[in-house]
Amino acid sequence: MLGTKILEERDSKYNGHLRVVKTLGLGTYIQAEGLTQSGGIVEDIWKQTLKRIYNLKFTINNCLILGLGGGTAAKLVRKKWSGAKITGIDIDPIMIELGRKYLGLDEVGLDIKVEDALETVEKLKRKNEKFDLIIVDLYNGDQFPEKFENENYMHLVRNILARSGVAIFNQLYYDDKRSNTIRFGLKLQKVFSRVEYYYPEANLMFLCYNK
Repeated sequence: MLGTKILEERDSKYNGHLRVVKTLGLGTYIQAEGLTQSGGIVEDIWKQTLKRIYNLKFTINNCLILGLGGGTAAKLVRKKWSGAKITGIDIDPIMIELGRKYLGLDEVGLDIKVEDALETVEKLKRKNEKFDLIIVDLYNGDQFPEKFENENYMHLVRNILARSGVAIFNQLYYDDKRSNTIRFGLKLQKVFSRVEYYYPEANLMFLCYNK
């Protein structure tokens, strides 16, 4: 594509082949196995979704991001709720490194932990910690690990969500992924008191509430 520049390429144990791309139209973004993970179109998707939450007048004092990536969602949370404490979890240190180098991740002001998101949530439940906003964006490339699809993990997330908070589960919603994403939503409906479906671009966002 005219005006496209590859800034860096890396291979990750978790996300496969990573590329940092810069284009005239979409700016700088990170791809994993050809799918944009941070920046670019992903920024538009999260901007639409978080605007919806913001317009509902939620008070967000603390936010947990499970699947921080390059930090796109974190950056937008910071813009909407400037005083919130943000904790970002990601298992892939290379993704975080690229976010720091190219997407201004260090400028967001958040606590970053390199660890598995299952272990994180189990630990937070034991500590009885609660979050007003939980973002679950746990893709490795275009694959959503099976351990995060089960109802047990959904219950763990619900248990650390504040009573008046919202948890957002990001799922891809195109081609053969649609049927699995709908099944995922049905599981969420068994766990949370209320689940709202929101469709930005080729994704389906599940907005989940405890009341």
